[in-house]
Amino acid sequence: MARKTGSHADITGPAIKASALRLFARSGYAAVSMREIAGDVGVRAGALYLYTPDKQTLLFDLLREHMEHLLASWTAAKSGATPLERLETFVHFHVDYHFDRSDEVFLSYMELRNLSPDNFGRIEVMRRRYEAELEAILCDGDASGAFHLPDLRVTTRAMIAMLNGVLTWYREDGHLSRDSIRKMHWQMARGMVQA
Repeated sequence: MARKTGSHADITGPAIKASALRLFARSGYAAVSMREIAGDVGVRAGALYLYTPDKQTLLFDLLREHMEHLLASWTAAKSGATPLERLETFVHFHVDYHFDRSDEVFLSYMELRNLSPDNFGRIEVMRRRYEAELEAILCDGDASGAFHLPDLRVTTRAMIAMLNGVLTWYREDGHLSRDSIRKMHWQMARGMVQA
């Protein structure tokens, strides 16, 4: 497809994704039309199709980019010699990531249902890779006797659910600071593994 004369792919493409992210997070994927995204960006609706074949691909690209960024960021942040130190790093990383990228995280949990089965499967593989990082930490801690887990998989899922919950209730202008939230979640995570 030829690009429209006078358009700027390096500006318009990212603007379309930023707009779609914001609108999908605010109103939900199903409620947002391609025309609405185009209007928000300031281009004609037809121009969107120079950057993405359809709304489904746009959603998939947003979720894929989020998961790629999450996995790369975690790889860069990993630290700690003991399972307890590694768990603390994971908890702090996860909470901070949710604070800093709330629209992306919200979309990645709330709009999975709108992906086609093939796209869902591709995102689910990436999500499992991330959850496997926590599971490996918990497994090592359990095997070494540092943690006492009733069930590895249930504990992994329960901890992810607890950490993800920050997104639904935390407000910047609330009575607790980010640092307080991070510390509380670390205390709760330690309690979950009986460390």
